[in-house]
Amino acid sequence: MVRPHLPLNALKAFEASARHLSFTRAAIELAVTQAAVSHQVKSLEERLGSTLFRRLPRGLALTDEGQALLPTLRDSFDRIAGVLEQFEGGHLREVLDIGVVGTFAVGWLIERLPEFKLAHPFVDLRLSTNNNRVDIAAEGLDFAIRFGDGAWHSTEAERLFAAPLSVLCIPEIADRLSEPQDLHGETLLRSYRADEWPSWFAAAGVAAPTVKGPVFDSSRTMVEAAILGAGVALAPPLMFQHQLAAGAIQQPFQTFVTHGCYWLTWLKSSTPTPAMRSFQAWILAASLPYAAAEETD
Repeated sequence: MVRPHLPLNALKAFEASARHLSFTRAAIELAVTQAAVSHQVKSLEERLGSTLFRRLPRGLALTDEGQALLPTLRDSFDRIAGVLEQFEGGHLREVLDIGVVGTFAVGWLIERLPEFKLAHPFVDLRLSTNNNRVDIAAEGLDFAIRFGDGAWHSTEAERLFAAPLSVLCIPEIADRLSEPQDLHGETLLRSYRADEWPSWFAAAGVAAPTVKGPVFDSSRTMVEAAILGAGVALAPPLMFQHQLAAGAIQQPFQTFVTHGCYWLTWLKSSTPTPAMRSFQAWILAASLPYAAAEETD
């Protein structure tokens, strides 16, 4: 296919003028004269046989034809700029978009990312966090790291490791908890999974009270509330090692229950890129000690 000649300078002049609605400001951005920008836009209008701007006493206004041209042109320039920005030191930087459940991102992943960056310097990693509700296709993600049972529609899933739940609370509350039964007198913070506290009490061999504490959509915010003294959290201690080590919270009992695992997921329809393969291999290797520890517990 032979492309027609594209008047790139004229298209650049039009796009900049349309963003600023000013030939003068467009000229400053493009480092040319105002007359040069005006001339380029005029030549584009003549080529298209359409008027793209209405010249007003103060600035410009796009005509219907100009408004029709601008979105495609702006998107094209943005995409070209995005590709050019990926080149660094003669190498193409490959963008990798990952959605991560917030508790896992803060509690485990982020502190390990320098290791990945060191091993794969030309992967441009971009993280977005969520509360375990994510749409890989709609959000344009390569991977999503989620908590659950590994069964998501149209999605491949590779298990990382489990995250058993246990009781976490501030030292002042822990001091008055001698046995699980003592929790009946505390405010029990809960997630949207209603079976977690009942299953923990069952594992502890104690009848479960009626749980009426506040409901949280993430373990991260639940534990932050617990640190502020709002009540007792049921959360994965593995994700809060720094807070435990600092003494901000304590784990008064060694009873655990498992309601799911962390999984690396991706669309079945996706074609793995080199960056995807690199990240998958790295996170599986980094997760291996934690997965292996489950077998010895």
